[in-house]
Amino acid sequence: MANRDALRAFQSRLASRLQAARTSGVSASWLAVEAGEAKYLFPLGHAGEIFPWTPPEPVPYAQPWFLGVANLRGGLYGIVQLSTFASGDAAAGSEAARAQSRLVALNEMLEVNCALLIDRLVGLRGVEAFTASQPPDGDAPAWLGHSYTDASGETWQEINLQALSQQPQFLSIGA
Repeated sequence: MANRDALRAFQSRLASRLQAARTSGVSASWLAVEAGEAKYLFPLGHAGEIFPWTPPEPVPYAQPWFLGVANLRGGLYGIVQLSTFASGDAAAGSEAARAQSRLVALNEMLEVNCALLIDRLVGLRGVEAFTASQPPDGDAPAWLGHSYTDASGETWQEINLQALSQQPQFLSIGA
């Protein structure tokens, strides 16, 4: 119950900050998240609803990064562990650690019922939060966007969720 109240309070604060950003002219471009050892930026237009961790029903013969399917607010979503998909390394994670995790659904306009498992929500970020940017390497996957460096020297990798949702590797969950 406490987790549900905390999530509701977080979503309320996030909605208030989005509204304040709209009215003050400050634009938030990304939802900042952490998954594994990496820090990612999801374009707000591509990210959908944020859900608390819900254990999915496993799917046999699936890729290690595809955790299964879960009922999220009446919809059936495939659950992808972002850190494992992005790095290729299988990192199990404890159930206690997963209790702090969140599921970020892809926006409905992308027409993929999928939610990404992330370890921690960091908040909203705009271009002004970063001191430098670098385009992706030529051999980087098509779904990786620019990388950004913030004032503390941390590197954040933009993920184009629309491009990700159309990648054959992402859509092929069979092992």
